[in-house]
Amino acid sequence: MNKNFWDGKRYHSLDYELKKTFGKKLYKLSLNGGMSCPNRDGTIDSLGCIFCSQGGSGDFSADSRLSITDQIEEAKNLIKNKIKANKDHKYIAYFQAYTNTHAPVSYLDDIFSEAINHPDIAVLSIATRPDCLEDDVLTLLKNLNSKKPIWIELGLQTIHEDTAKFIRRGYNLSVFEEAVSKLYDIGITVIVHTILGLPKESKNDMLKTMRYIGELSHKGLIHGIKLQLLHVLEGTDLGSLYLKNIPKDSLQQTDPIDFIDILSMEDYIDLVITCLECLPKELVIHRLTGDGPKSILLAPLWSGNKKLVLNTLHHTMKEVDSWQGKQYT
Repeated sequence: MNKNFWDGKRYHSLDYELKKTFGKKLYKLSLNGGMSCPNRDGTIDSLGCIFCSQGGSGDFSADSRLSITDQIEEAKNLIKNKIKANKDHKYIAYFQAYTNTHAPVSYLDDIFSEAINHPDIAVLSIATRPDCLEDDVLTLLKNLNSKKPIWIELGLQTIHEDTAKFIRRGYNLSVFEEAVSKLYDIGITVIVHTILGLPKESKNDMLKTMRYIGELSHKGLIHGIKLQLLHVLEGTDLGSLYLKNIPKDSLQQTDPIDFIDILSMEDYIDLVITCLECLPKELVIHRLTGDGPKSILLAPLWSGNKKLVLNTLHHTMKEVDSWQGKQYT
């Protein structure tokens, strides 16, 4: 395989896929539809997932009090200096915070249509739960998908039911599988969210999740994956559990502790590379790490330097000569 096949990277990156599909790089705008989550509003539970912050995984999203159009323009202004924006740039409207199909379908139609009808928006990406895709929502998504591409980002995190119960995910694996099947039937692109480093999961457990996702990709059911490092955030139940296990003056440590195994950057990079070896070449890699808000990040603190993590990861991939062939066998 030519090293330049993936536009200079040794995996099927989102940037590569976007340039292949749209002829250019697209930039993501994080929007806020003002929704909650069935795991928070009492529909399923009121506690939320143990790792989820008050921002509902959308800590960098726009202000929900603004209209969707205003959020788009504000988000464009925030990144214009970084990307040297001009009239030719196109964007992905990303509804990120909380569960973005957990609302009446009339409301969803209003906000999604406002986003998709914006002339600068090329793709509408919606983060949600597999148990929040009722038939009327699916019909709406199918209709919107006829106008511009719709991506649905499903939070799976893990295939292991014991872990899912511990993190209070709130649904069984069969619910995820049914949602994926329904989205496939209406032609919607599916991206799966996973978390690496969940409490009590071994490396082998995480790789089983990767192989499961790989099988879904081979069947054409999903198109992309996000690999997310577990962040321990202040104000979450996971954060409280973490603080009970280590003294406050030791928050810099990256060594494993009895309850929550905090990965070092080196171990995480090794884990990501091994995960990529389990995934098929056609699966688009949307994310390889993440950066929680530094103001509430308890661990691992090294994850706050996302640029360093990605640069080290890409350098390590280049150094491992045997790695490239493994993904394509």
